[in-house]
Amino acid sequence: MPKKAWLQTYLQRCKELPLLVVGDLMLDHWVWGNVSRISPEAPIPVVDVQRYTYTPGGAANVVTNLRELGVPVKLVGVVGRDDSGRRLRALLRREGADVSGVLTDTARPTTLKTRIVAHSQQMVRADFESREPISENVERELLEKIALLLPQVQLVVFSDYDKGLFQSRFVTALLELANEAGIRVIGGPKPANLKRFAGAHLVTLNAKEATQASGHPTLPQSSLLMAGQELLHQLPGSHVLVTRGEHGMALFEHGGTVHHQPALATQVFDVSGAGDTVLSTLAWTLAAGATPAQAIEVASHAAAVVVRKVGTATASPSEILGSVGEGRG
Repeated sequence: MPKKAWLQTYLQRCKELPLLVVGDLMLDHWVWGNVSRISPEAPIPVVDVQRYTYTPGGAANVVTNLRELGVPVKLVGVVGRDDSGRRLRALLRREGADVSGVLTDTARPTTLKTRIVAHSQQMVRADFESREPISENVERELLEKIALLLPQVQLVVFSDYDKGLFQSRFVTALLELANEAGIRVIGGPKPANLKRFAGAHLVTLNAKEATQASGHPTLPQSSLLMAGQELLHQLPGSHVLVTRGEHGMALFEHGGTVHHQPALATQVFDVSGAGDTVLSTLAWTLAAGATPAQAIEVASHAAAVVVRKVGTATASPSEILGSVGEGRG
């Protein structure tokens, strides 16, 4: 079947396949403006603010990427009892996501990332967050929610930003629940939490994370192969995807096969959220029946779409099909 034909089949099929996203929820706050002068108070640019916007970030951005394609999504995570948490819930409901699994933790704030952008360039980012581990009570409530939701979904996505959610005991319990239900898990862990994800069907890391976790740089090719083998050793039974920006992607299948996918973006304006797009694309393609090699090919096209946009962005079905139709890759 030609590439575009099987992609259209998967895009149609994924609309009938509910997915569960478990992860660190964030709210992205964008301040947009122009710079025309330097501050007299310090050698820094003065941004004349024109507007500001809010978008879901972190695991919530994985959700918006899936909803852009019409994928039914159930979400489990934690927000604080604050304006950011209320705004994030409202944004996700507007997207059509099921947020019944999002808990409010009065002991922590909702993660908020404020980016100031001028002339299509990020000037500075300010983070408001807690990285403390979630409490045992919250952990117990989350696991109860997940146990109820698992029979309703086809695949589970773990989106880890190291904000205190994916503690060792919690991840072990999550994987056990998914395994008992016969449901595959894919995840994007931070290096410090990598071994906790052993047992996941597929794990994805960017180049910096892969180097930190494996001890090997992802350039040159010989070093990349050593990094991949070390990651497979740490994650027995899992496929491992390493995303390398302008150098493309490398998929290490647990059986030993390695697939290299070139980068497809000709222009890069903003990489914010590109990793979330890759993770979400892997989720819906695999759920729809794609092979891991097919999944990373589609993920490469989706990533090429979003990095050409400024701000946290998503890729629509027509944009992904258009990228494939252009014959890149």
